[in-house]
Amino acid sequence: MAKKKSKKKGAAASKKADSGFTMVSENRKARHRYEILDSIECGLMLMGSEVKSMREGKLSLDEAHIRVKDHELWLIGADIAHYNNAGMWNHDPRRPRKLLVHAREFDKFAGRAHERGLTLIPLRVYFNDRGLAKCVMGLVKGKKLHDKRETLKKRDSDRGLRRAMRGRG
Repeated sequence: MAKKKSKKKGAAASKKADSGFTMVSENRKARHRYEILDSIECGLMLMGSEVKSMREGKLSLDEAHIRVKDHELWLIGADIAHYNNAGMWNHDPRRPRKLLVHAREFDKFAGRAHERGLTLIPLRVYFNDRGLAKCVMGLVKGKKLHDKRETLKKRDSDRGLRRAMRGRG
């Protein structure tokens, strides 16, 4: 008689998506605060203790933004918590981290980021199927208070319509 293998049901199993990537953190406030015009995937230059801490899900993108310095992109304000087992070789939790993009992508995004009212922010960070840390960076424009209210009203009415349609079928 063969034993049946039980499927793992836990936090790690639910984070793993079918498409082969593991979500670390998502900037959910970004969709409320900003209008996302364009987005692009870029790599992250990290230390070992940062990678291990991110694998435990200890990353916060709440106050993070992206700056252009010396023809390079830097992730500023992202908080990666200390890794417990790193000892004296631990990292600074809020240090700037370099983002890796192709030159033509840099020219496209950094050039548009200098336009009035546009900003670069991280939307989400994840590990791809090869185990590399990736950041999805968005080119955004800040919303005014009335735009935020309008978005909330639209979402509320859409939810009501979906609920009504479910009741009919």
